[in-house]
Amino acid sequence: MKCPHCGHEMPDGYLLCDKCGEEIQIVPDFEPEIENSITETLSTLVSLQEDIDEEAEGEEESIVRAGKRSRKPQVILAFAILFLAALVSYALYAYHIHTADYQINKAAAYAEKGAYSEAIACLEAAYADYPEEARILFLEADYYYLQQMDNYALSALMKIIDKDAAYRYPEEDVEEAYGKIVTIYANQKEYGLINELLRACENERIVSMFQSYLAMEPEFSYVEGSYAEVIPLKLSSNTAGTIYYTMDGTKPDKNSQIYTSPLFLETGEYTVSAFFVNDYGIESDIVTKTYVINLAVPNAPVVELYSGEYTEAMMIAVEPAEGCNTFYTTDESEPTADSVPYTGPIPMPLGKTLFKFVNISSEGIASEVTTRTFTLRLRGAIPTDTAVTNLVNRLVATGYLDDPTGKNPRQSGVLSYQFSSVLRVGEEDYYTINEYYDDGTGLLSRTDKVFLVQVYNGTAAQLGYDDNGEFMANVL
Repeated sequence: MKCPHCGHEMPDGYLLCDKCGEEIQIVPDFEPEIENSITETLSTLVSLQEDIDEEAEGEEESIVRAGKRSRKPQVILAFAILFLAALVSYALYAYHIHTADYQINKAAAYAEKGAYSEAIACLEAAYADYPEEARILFLEADYYYLQQMDNYALSALMKIIDKDAAYRYPEEDVEEAYGKIVTIYANQKEYGLINELLRACENERIVSMFQSYLAMEPEFSYVEGSYAEVIPLKLSSNTAGTIYYTMDGTKPDKNSQIYTSPLFLETGEYTVSAFFVNDYGIESDIVTKTYVINLAVPNAPVVELYSGEYTEAMMIAVEPAEGCNTFYTTDESEPTADSVPYTGPIPMPLGKTLFKFVNISSEGIASEVTTRTFTLRLRGAIPTDTAVTNLVNRLVATGYLDDPTGKNPRQSGVLSYQFSSVLRVGEEDYYTINEYYDDGTGLLSRTDKVFLVQVYNGTAAQLGYDDNGEFMANVL
């Protein structure tokens, strides 16, 4: 190929002359059929012009006779028709070389030879005339991508998703453009740019297609405000990842608490701040919400007995509190909803015992703790181990047990007995003794029988109830 400016021989495909530096304009080749048509038309015009010139020279004077017409107007008309045909042919040719299909095909031909610069030049010329043809931009992006010119490929694709040009292209073309852009960014590990791209996208369908790359702010299950109940606040994210949070108004970071289960907000004010990090390490903005929980604190339990020393068996009763459950401990620990529930009067234990009671409302709010210390001393009472021995001997005597080791005729395992508490039955005090069964595995299971032993004389009995539901001692 020669430079049209200086005549220097250049390799095919060059756009600048390496001698004179002038730009080489690529002129598309004529289509053979159209070129032949134009050539034939122009040749005919030249022939007609020569005939007219010869006729003009041979005519020295006009020989017009009556009834005879001149041929000259006919020749002029034929000339005009042929000239018009030539113009139409050229116009058709000019239109053809500027169609999108012509330029795309020409670009494809260049691309097959590896001449991507020339191919892209054809596509840019086509896009200037047909900006509504997304296929031109897709092809241009592909040619840039094949040359590892990702930024130029992205520039071509961005024209398709440009909001100002959204009306030009159908939704499927826009979706395809987003897919190609996301792929290029992902290959570059530019996950932050993908997040920004999707955050700016107003098409929910497209956003949902690529939401794994998106880091949206965590969603809170409750709107901020005041509540008269305990609320289980849930935090959720749009895709897989980790939510970090604080509850004291401080700014959370990746060293903060990780959300794994609902946050139960009880009485008080809470400022909950959270942000989300997806699996690609992209962080969302921080969301902060404030909650004020105003709950009524239940009254402390009312225990009927006062702390002190007692010389006879007593029952410890607590007045019920509406809408609350009562729990207690005897090991000096603070009572909670996991402690022993109070279900009815409790026999006072022997010796000194510290009781702690608490009321907990249905909303989970705990009252103040009520504390009582009871000391039960039964002067003249037999020891509790003596009472257990008396009971076992009586059960052997009645045939309930085969021997003091606990063997019995009804079961293959053995029975054993343990002191439990002191119980007032009628006008007398009794030790309550529970029965346990061992099937040979060493695991004790309590039976439904409760025995009694009179604390002063050692008389054995079984606990029962009269017709009014009161305790009674059935002597063995």
